[in-house]
Amino acid sequence: MTIDTVLFDFDGTLADTNEMIIGSWQHTYRTLRGEEEPLENILKTFGEPLALSMEKAFPETPVDQAIAVYRSFQEEHFEEMIRPFPGMDELIRRLKREGYKVGIVTSRLRNTTMRGLRQFGLDGDVDIVVTCEDTQKHKPDPQPASEALLRLGSKPENAIMVGDSIFDIRCAHGAGLKAVKVGWAAASSEGEEEESADAVAETAEDILWIIESMERSC
Repeated sequence: MTIDTVLFDFDGTLADTNEMIIGSWQHTYRTLRGEEEPLENILKTFGEPLALSMEKAFPETPVDQAIAVYRSFQEEHFEEMIRPFPGMDELIRRLKREGYKVGIVTSRLRNTTMRGLRQFGLDGDVDIVVTCEDTQKHKPDPQPASEALLRLGSKPENAIMVGDSIFDIRCAHGAGLKAVKVGWAAASSEGEEEESADAVAETAEDILWIIESMERSC
């Protein structure tokens, strides 16, 4: 097995956006409900398409209105509240130096995804970025991962996808890729009893070891 392509989720995988996402949700709850929500309920939304989460959380409010409140917080606080997880920025640079094709597959908007990559100094090290604006269907549907492979000219059997949630795992498997879950995930593990990742990385360096192990195993 030869791996030449590595796809990464953004939030919770490459970027530690946990504080910002939680803050955005609580801002939305305070604005629309007048009170905050228990943290455990917010964590269950991690990785899920935002529109779907908003429909469930605020059925009495138009989805576009709820999303606008949520995103207003992020627009104001984005750069100050995100950072790369330890070693992930250097991992992407190393993969690029070693000749791998590197892509980002995220349910986030392109604007904030690119702002994050520029802040981390990675905008020149990523070959393609597939966001929620690029596909009609979103994770856990396989379309985002398949779109990334199409743009990169890569085959599923030569690619892996790294993510932090069951939505990433199902997206990867549906597109025919191996799925690697990061061990620093804040996302809920609900659903992973039925479908688990092919490997778990506890550190950024583990991802390189997993790639090498997968290549040796076939």
